[in-house]
Amino acid sequence: MKGGSGRRRTLPGFGLTMGLTLTWLSIIVLIPLAGLFLKSFELNFAQFVDIITSRRTLNALKISFGLAFLAALVNLVMGSIIVWALVRYRFPGRRIFDAIVDVPFALPTAVAGIALTTLFAQNGWLGAPLAELGIKVSYTPLGIFLAMVFIGIPFVVRTVQPVLIDLDPEIEEAAASLGASRWQTVWRVVLPSLFPALLTGFALAFARAVGEYGSVIFIAGNLPNVSEIAPLLIVIRLSEFRYADATAIAVVMLLVSFLVIFVINRLQRWARAQEQAY
Repeated sequence: MKGGSGRRRTLPGFGLTMGLTLTWLSIIVLIPLAGLFLKSFELNFAQFVDIITSRRTLNALKISFGLAFLAALVNLVMGSIIVWALVRYRFPGRRIFDAIVDVPFALPTAVAGIALTTLFAQNGWLGAPLAELGIKVSYTPLGIFLAMVFIGIPFVVRTVQPVLIDLDPEIEEAAASLGASRWQTVWRVVLPSLFPALLTGFALAFARAVGEYGSVIFIAGNLPNVSEIAPLLIVIRLSEFRYADATAIAVVMLLVSFLVIFVINRLQRWARAQEQAY
């Protein structure tokens, strides 16, 4: 005890560290975001609405958010399967496959975009057989979707993996000994424990896909109202010196992304509360 004010803090320098934290976050995050909103105030409300509700902007936002959401869902399912295989099974080359998961982290996004475009072009290794089936990937929304899946998969895997490692296999064995089938064990024992981590991985994959630029523009085709993503439209408006228009689109992307992540965080808290209740 120190005086009568309460318990003495275990770690000294709380005021200094908190001050440095808030200062750094303000410089790196809050001030740039504030500048973004201030720039958009150069537009009146009617102009702002006209920019956001224009056909080109709405289609770009629909493509970015819609495909990012679908890509995050696919990564949620496939990433969970990959994590399960890497953690619960031992097989030759497991460490190599575990390292391959991190390739989208290390690979420059432009290189990833060029590689995917070459691979899925109509004369590419995978694009040619798909073209014979009438499926065109490069320069279509499907190509955008594949690029978003590629860059988002590590976020799910690396978020869920440590949680599954800490989940004692004896819990699964206990459920099996009580008569639970394999699917009942996964559904009632494993998934509730992994649910907060799965939501976190989904949110990270979604946020990364929404803001992805380098790996998408090469394979997208960038046709207005067809395969043009919102980040590219922002860059186009900046190149046209229409800064207020660009910031208006960016503000909408920021608000929608924040809303989605906020909802997911609330679901995480609810899941943790339910887990503690049981």
